[in-house]
Amino acid sequence: MADIADPQFVPRLALYRDWLKRERNLEFADYEAMWEWSTQDLDGFWRSVWDYFDVRSPTPFQQVVEGTMPFARWFKGASVNYAREVFRHAELADAAGQPAIIAENERGEVEEISWRELRRRSASLALTLRENGVDCGDRVAAYLPNGPEAVIAMLACVSLGAVWTMCAPDMGTPAVLDRFRQAEPKVLIAADGVHYGGKPRDRSTTVHEILAGLPTVTSVMIVRSRDAAGQVANAISFADAIAHDDEAVAEFEPVAVPFEHPLWILYSSGTTGPPKPMVHGHGGVILTGHVGNMHLDLGASYSANNFGERFHWYSSTGWVMWNVQVGGLLSGTTICLYDGAPKGTGQEPDWHALWSFAARHKVTWFGAGAAFYANCRKEGLVLSETGDLSAIRALGTTGSVLDGPSEAWGTSEFAKIGKPGIWWCNISGGTDIAAAFMSGNRELPPTPGRLQCRHLGAAIEAWDENGKAVTGEVGELVCTKPFPSMPLYFWGDEEAQRYCSTYFEEWEGIWRHGDWLTIHPDGSCAISGRSDATINRHGLRMGTAEIYAAVETIDGVEDTLVIELEVEGGDSQLLMFVVPAANSSLDEGMMAAASSAIREKLSPRFIPDHFIAAPGIPRTLSGKKQELPIKRLFSGWPLAKVIDRNLTQNPEVLDWYVSQANTWQQGALEGVE
Repeated sequence: MADIADPQFVPRLALYRDWLKRERNLEFADYEAMWEWSTQDLDGFWRSVWDYFDVRSPTPFQQVVEGTMPFARWFKGASVNYAREVFRHAELADAAGQPAIIAENERGEVEEISWRELRRRSASLALTLRENGVDCGDRVAAYLPNGPEAVIAMLACVSLGAVWTMCAPDMGTPAVLDRFRQAEPKVLIAADGVHYGGKPRDRSTTVHEILAGLPTVTSVMIVRSRDAAGQVANAISFADAIAHDDEAVAEFEPVAVPFEHPLWILYSSGTTGPPKPMVHGHGGVILTGHVGNMHLDLGASYSANNFGERFHWYSSTGWVMWNVQVGGLLSGTTICLYDGAPKGTGQEPDWHALWSFAARHKVTWFGAGAAFYANCRKEGLVLSETGDLSAIRALGTTGSVLDGPSEAWGTSEFAKIGKPGIWWCNISGGTDIAAAFMSGNRELPPTPGRLQCRHLGAAIEAWDENGKAVTGEVGELVCTKPFPSMPLYFWGDEEAQRYCSTYFEEWEGIWRHGDWLTIHPDGSCAISGRSDATINRHGLRMGTAEIYAAVETIDGVEDTLVIELEVEGGDSQLLMFVVPAANSSLDEGMMAAASSAIREKLSPRFIPDHFIAAPGIPRTLSGKKQELPIKRLFSGWPLAKVIDRNLTQNPEVLDWYVSQANTWQQGALEGVE
């Protein structure tokens, strides 16, 4: 494997490219040429990833990939384990004095865990799980916040070949049961209390309710919290579960499982029907995780200073970015976990919290949802006042499109603290693949408002309605070749009907991702919203993200949401919900400014027919605007069928939208201009 401790901070993609030249006699004129090779020669590319990262198997694989989507199969015959791949770094990292985990909560309590200690606790918990009847293939469910316990429990579970699944404690009981019931877990690992937004929150009653709805659970392990008001009967203490003696732990080794053995079950945030339980395999996540870490440039500064690489991506445990952050361990990187609210603990938003956390722990790689940076910009945050951020060398975004002004704000703020030209790594992929389809490359020029490149090995194209690849214009995001971390299947979907209808119904053998994508001539990419929420005005299509980018920079506009509704005569009406900033109102001047911005930056066709002052914009737990659910609500669907309150960041605004939708159905929408 290439030296990830290179003192010159050579980008990891450059190190890999040099290895390809030396070991495979391959040279590329530029990144686009390397990407082209990686998607045309799947055997050569993924075999090189296996060799470059020295993935080890006690049994040889017969071939890299066989078959086509949706049933392509990878590395048949190989045996791997995600936890084993993580702990290969333990000896080297500990010798260099680099911890595996740095964790902090809202109370300011900090825990630093060495690689050796992470392995010890995970192995001990694995032994406890085994003692409680957990075997290869059994499911272990977790209801945990973003602390070390979640990482330890996941590694313990998968080291046995058991299947991991998790929900965040901000989810209500119905949402949790909608997911866990499908998995039928044998063990539940849960926190009986959390502290979030400055408030203690008892979860003991919720745990009782979850257990009552999961008859398959035979054992429960509790991470005890001072915030719990009650106790869970007959529960094993998590502290006791990780307390096996050193001799027993030393003898434990993660079991080798087939390359496509189930690793975890992740869930979509579907708007109708039960959430889709997507199963990803050990080997696919290992390989795409390694390539993803190259794109993130994780590990390039490992041990090059006295604190090494420290990777933070703010996330709840219910978002796939939690899995991506844990994947940093695959590259020997220290992961930095923050368990708390990003906007502080007081009554008024204070967007210093995450930056102060990063300053205290010398974070080198800082990631968050795009909305976080936009909020920091709108609050006028001065980063020099949050602490010493000089260690940060990269900023990451995902979840929605990062607008140009917010990226410019961050670049300017870092320039003021002596970090000019900070690298922005915008990524896009999703829960569906537990990875990215488009990502960053530190060697490429900045592309504000876009993603720098397509991910190596991901055969991504933008297709028009006729299934033809287009460049420089909006099309459907499709993947035309197999990708190792595509779901193996949906749990319980024995005949793959839900799986195939979700991704392969539009074009046979072609993965349709559900996003609008523009691939520019320079290889950079832009996501312009979900393809099923795109605005089509008189034949001209426009992604909602582009409309938001035009409007949300206007003074006094806090947030917006736009939907298109069909009306009689084959026409449509465009509704824009506007959340005014504090001390502002949706008046004639604001509406005129919004109309002018859309006219000038996009097209007069996309000027809304109605502007509506709204109390808030419904967002998912990962920060995405709930466009399609609101569109369906206004089209006459009942609320219960289109949106789950437990999966909404701000469910208090939903009743207002129901009222507005009812009025719209009656043909007399009030409060509009």
